Amino acid sequence: MANGILIVDDAAFMRMMIKDVLSKNGFEICGEAENGAKAIEKYKETNPELVIMDITMPEVDGIQAVKEIKKINSAAKIIMCSAMGQQAMVIEAIQAGAKDFIVKPFQAERIIEAVKKVLG
Repeated sequence: MANGILIVDDAAFMRMMIKDVLSKNGFEICGEAENGAKAIEKYKETNPELVIMDITMPEVDGIQAVKEIKKINSAAKIIMCSAMGQQAMVIEAIQAGAKDFIVKPFQAERIIEAVKKVLG
């Protein structure tokens, strides 16, 4: 069941940063995607135990991707990433089914705290 974490962000350096923090803390990364459309595909392929997803991305945004992933698996665990000042979008993402959110610029401790909380 535990298939690792899927990291979704349109910025490659953000994906790298999150991956780095998670790997150093013993978490397994099962994949990456640079937009919501790819995230949905990767989700179907890898069936991750957790998705860390940016809200604002090209093609399909994070909120739409959360809705689609929740259709695939209603129990999907998703943490949203947002920039400061995106409160309305964060609320929408939580209503769509995201379990938690982290705000950019990230703090390593906050990423780990959110991941542990959501994975229980």
